[in-house]
Amino acid sequence: MPRVCYFTGARTTTGNRLRYRGRAKYLGGIGKKITSCTRRTFKPNLQTVQAVVDGRTRRLKVSTRAIRQGLVVKPLRRKYASTRLLAASE
Repeated sequence: MPRVCYFTGARTTTGNRLRYRGRAKYLGGIGKKITSCTRRTFKPNLQTVQAVVDGRTRRLKVSTRAIRQGLVVKPLRRKYASTRLLAASE
């Protein structure tokens, strides 16, 4: 299973890690200079959760942003109905 969010499609992206030296101009220096530039990766915060998709319970890798937005519908753990109602329906 790849490192991709099922709902938002968030995946590993790349960028640069910059290292600076010097003093900022507004602090009286001559400005900050970049002394090194290396590649780095940004990884999404993925969690493996059980979610209901098309009426079926599945294990999915989901980003925490999708969980906070309410895109994940978790399955019911118990049937919270009275036993009298359950007996009457059977």
